Amino acid sequence: MILSDVKAAQALVGNSPQTATVRRLIEKASRNRLPVLLLGESGTGKEVVAGAIYKSNPEGQFVPIDCGSLVGTLMESELFGHAKGSFSGATEPKRGLVELADGGTAFFDEIGDLPLEMQVKLLRLIQESEFRPVGALKWRKVDIRIIAATHRDLRKEVAAGRFRLDLYYRLNVFSMRLPALRDRKEDIAPLAEHFLKSCVEKGLPGVTLNQDTLDLFQAYNWPGNVRELKHCIERICAMHSEGEQQMADLPSPLVYQRSASNLQSLSGGLDVLESDHQLPTMTIPSPPPVISMPQSERDTIGRALAATGGEKGKAARLLRIGRTTLYRKMKQYGM
Repeated sequence: MILSDVKAAQALVGNSPQTATVRRLIEKASRNRLPVLLLGESGTGKEVVAGAIYKSNPEGQFVPIDCGSLVGTLMESELFGHAKGSFSGATEPKRGLVELADGGTAFFDEIGDLPLEMQVKLLRLIQESEFRPVGALKWRKVDIRIIAATHRDLRKEVAAGRFRLDLYYRLNVFSMRLPALRDRKEDIAPLAEHFLKSCVEKGLPGVTLNQDTLDLFQAYNWPGNVRELKHCIERICAMHSEGEQQMADLPSPLVYQRSASNLQSLSGGLDVLESDHQLPTMTIPSPPPVISMPQSERDTIGRALAATGGEKGKAARLLRIGRTTLYRKMKQYGM
């Protein structure tokens, strides 16, 4: 998920049915101030969706709280603030993140990383709408909307004793599971275009993705989801200089994916040719455990040319690449 410059839920980039469902859920969640629990893999856009819920009905401030970064003895002070003299170095009273969100929305990102002792205090905050700063004697009332997010399976965390069951029920009033990018691949192209525009706005050179790259994007599983796609586009723009966009501009995982696809395509193509009795039986030896990407590409092209008797057009079809791309690769590798 990613927001464009249009307002709230309608600004989510993507045309898939899954994205349309998320838009509808955002609109429903924005009609009240009940707690919302966002679930999904890392990189699926949980903070973007939390921001969209807030922007659909903005009241007060939107305060992100990274639970994974709340460590050490000052954790409670960061969340709830402290009174003057409450501990060594507390020379002045301090407002915590929760108080900053008073009247608005507090977004607890990676709530599954919150230690148990802080979970107790968060439960009190949700149930009683009150908190107490470190070293203070009186409780303070607040009016905040709680949105929490995690990539963890909280039910398993509860069973393992790492997450409180009562807090889980309090948070799980309105839950929303965000789909992985591999499950909504029709969103890849519009997301890539959105990120390309963002890169240009940041002063990076404009790039037009070729069809080979777009096909590779569709074949790749994106374990890092939208965040990985965003970083991939940023790398392409940063690496690009002039002329046609090159495969070398891509991050290593996608380059490996391309080489693996080439090998599979070649193997499948050889099977077809052999079944048509156009070639004698031949096998492709397994590559060594460590092989450079240029060597892998060169070997793949060489096998395709050998299998087609040097016919470049047929070799390009076997490799599922354009003839121009094949010629450029052959020139690059001195073939």
